[in-house]
Amino acid sequence: MKSRWLPTLLLFSPPILLAVWLAAGTTLAARSGWRGATFEEERFIAAMAAMHGNETPTPTPIAQLEPLQEVEASRIEYADGTTGYLARPKASRGPLPGILVIHEWWGLNDNIEAMTRRLAGEGYVALAVDLYDGVVATDREGAMTAMRNVDEQKAIANLRSATRHLKQENDVTSVGVIGWCFGGGWALNTGIALGDEIAATVVYYGRLTTDKDRLAELRSPVLGLFGSEDSGIPVSSVRAFEDSMRQLGKDPNIQVYEGADHAFANPSGERYDAEAAEDAWKRTTEFLAEHLD
Repeated sequence: MKSRWLPTLLLFSPPILLAVWLAAGTTLAARSGWRGATFEEERFIAAMAAMHGNETPTPTPIAQLEPLQEVEASRIEYADGTTGYLARPKASRGPLPGILVIHEWWGLNDNIEAMTRRLAGEGYVALAVDLYDGVVATDREGAMTAMRNVDEQKAIANLRSATRHLKQENDVTSVGVIGWCFGGGWALNTGIALGDEIAATVVYYGRLTTDKDRLAELRSPVLGLFGSEDSGIPVSSVRAFEDSMRQLGKDPNIQVYEGADHAFANPSGERYDAEAAEDAWKRTTEFLAEHLD
C-alpha cells in the first residue's frame, strides 16, 4: 500500500505542510506496518518535488564551467544496451583513478555531463551512469515519475557494470563514486552495495540511512555535504547518520553549510549558493585526491 495523495498535495502546498509531512513520516511508518523503504521513498520523492517547485534543469554558464585540462568525452554503451557518458583527460597516457558519477533527480542531462567533464579535468576517468533508462526530466512531474520507476536491483546491476567497465576497459587504478540529490543517496547505496570495490564516496545532500547492518558493508571513507536549511535531508538525519557510522568505528567527513538549502551546488536551480558550492567542490577534489590513487 502506498500513500499517493499526500505527495500530490505537497506540490501545491506551503512549506509548513511539507514540514508536517516529513515530521510525521517516521511515526506513521512505524504505526502503519508499511515497509520503511516504500513509505520513505514516497516521502522523499514528495519532499524533492515540493522543494524543487517550478524549477527546470536549464543549463547555466556556471554549470558549464570548462575543465582544468582538455578532456575527451562521449556517450558509450557498457553493458547490454546500458549507456552512460564517459570523460577522461585527453593528454593522459597512463592508468588513472576512476569515478562513477550519479545524476540528480532530473536525470543524465547537460548539467551532469558538464560536471563529468569537470571531474575528468581533475585527472580522472569519469563515467556518468544513467539510472533513468534514458529518461531526462524537464519538469517536476517527469522527475517524480522517473525517480519512482527506478528499480533498486536493476540500478545496482547498472552500477556494477559501470564499475567493471572502468576497471576492465579503462584500466583504472581505483574507483570512487559521487552523486547529488537523488544521486547522492545512490552514491551511498553504491558504496554499501559494492563494498571494497569503492575507494571513496561523496554524497551531496543525498538520502541517508542509519541502518547499521547496511552501513557495516560500507568500506570506503565518506564525504557528506549538506545544507542546514534542507527540509528534505534535515540536519537531524545527517547527525543520526554520523552517529550510526561512528558507532561502527567509521569516521565520516561531514560538512553542513549554514544557511544553505537543498541543491546548493546546482547552479541551474533556485537554491544555488556560490560560496557553499565552491567550498564543497574544493573539499570534494581534495577528498578524491587523498583517497583515489
